[in-house]
Amino acid sequence: MYSSKTIAYGIVKAVGILLLFALLLLFFYKIQTVILYLVISLIFSLIANPIVEFLKRKLKFKNTLAVITTLVLFLLLIIGVISMFVPLIISQSSNLSLLNTHQIEKNVLDIATQFSQFLKKHNIESENIINPNQWLSKMNFAVFTNFFNSLLTTISNIGMGLASVFFITFFFLKDKLLFLSSAKAILPDAHEDQILNSVTKINLLLSRYFIGLIIQLALIFILYLIVLVLFGVQNALIIALICGILNIIPYIGPIIASVLAAVLTMMGTINSDFQTVTLPTTIYVLIGFFVVQLIDNNINQPIIFSNSVKSHPLEIFLTILIGGFIFGIVGMIIAVPFYTILKVIGKEFLPENKIIKLFTKNI
Repeated sequence: MYSSKTIAYGIVKAVGILLLFALLLLFFYKIQTVILYLVISLIFSLIANPIVEFLKRKLKFKNTLAVITTLVLFLLLIIGVISMFVPLIISQSSNLSLLNTHQIEKNVLDIATQFSQFLKKHNIESENIINPNQWLSKMNFAVFTNFFNSLLTTISNIGMGLASVFFITFFFLKDKLLFLSSAKAILPDAHEDQILNSVTKINLLLSRYFIGLIIQLALIFILYLIVLVLFGVQNALIIALICGILNIIPYIGPIIASVLAAVLTMMGTINSDFQTVTLPTTIYVLIGFFVVQLIDNNINQPIIFSNSVKSHPLEIFLTILIGGFIFGIVGMIIAVPFYTILKVIGKEFLPENKIIKLFTKNI
């Protein structure tokens, strides 16, 4: 039997642990912006590291000069993209009424009404299938405007965090060896080599993954833009940009992007004849997006996901599926990097395990 003193001590200890945990969560919540900067800086450093190594190895740059040169190139690229595209993006967003909830609702209602009338002309009774007032009343269009407003706010405010991100990235790249030597001092001797080897391999694989991901999204954006311009869709840049960003969500993103592109294409041709202009243009855009996704699924993704992280396409699919079931959309996005980290750690610490061997034979 436990004494009352022991029980009281246990209760106080449990309350203290819970309180400490709550304070820790509150602390992380308060510094979430700093954590975001650190994560972005880490991704930046993974992307920039191959360029730094190239400058050091091929052009014989000193480490600090290579890092500064790489970050200056990144900064010039970002400034160029912002100065070229942001004013146009904001203008096209306004033209599409993406920032006005009531206007979006009105445009979608007009499209649904035109589609209903088109079906009636072809002797298709649509009242039971398409009743615009019924299903539009259940939709919350503020979700769309809030998303576009937050996206534009993020883009316009990017300069506020850019200095912090570049400052942190500079030291991540410049003092990489210093961080490793400091880690050696605190790591247990028995596992020091395994941990450092894991970090090196993770750095290499994730660098290739994130570089490949950026190339993939850029190619998708360009292909979407070509499709939209080819069929004369108004505000093609903002539509291609939004749909390209959505493709960062594996499997589901392209479907959402296609539906969104169809709706925004219709909104851009809302004052044209539905049968001869709006409907054909939308169908052509959907076919074009389907072709782009075929190219992406059969060429881009196998190269980026399979080759960059050394995993079989089925592994990638199941990993993303599991990540989605557990953590939703965020889980789908982070599933591949997280799975890659687990594979590297497993190979270093359990190299003789048969299951680990099976999944890490290409690493």
